Amino acid sequence: MLLRDIFGNPFRPATLDPAWLTSTVVALAEGIYQERAFDRMPILADAIQDAGCDNADILSHCRSESTHVRGCWVIDLLTGRK
Repeated sequence: MLLRDIFGNPFRPATLDPAWLTSTVVALAEGIYQERAFDRMPILADAIQDAGCDNADILSHCRSESTHVRGCWVIDLLTGRK
């Protein structure tokens, strides 16, 4: 669902732990945004998890096969756009 990709779950807003913002995570998120390479979202999920993220909403969103677009709440959260 496109709205869920942009806004996430309004009943469970995700918070960002700055420790997750490793150079790898930020570079992947920025590359996905700039190149519209949303097929890399599962790779981003692995990188965020390696950085210590255990937020099920973030990880499952990145690994979902739903359509992702610019404005994706996870990408915006990781790149500081939201």
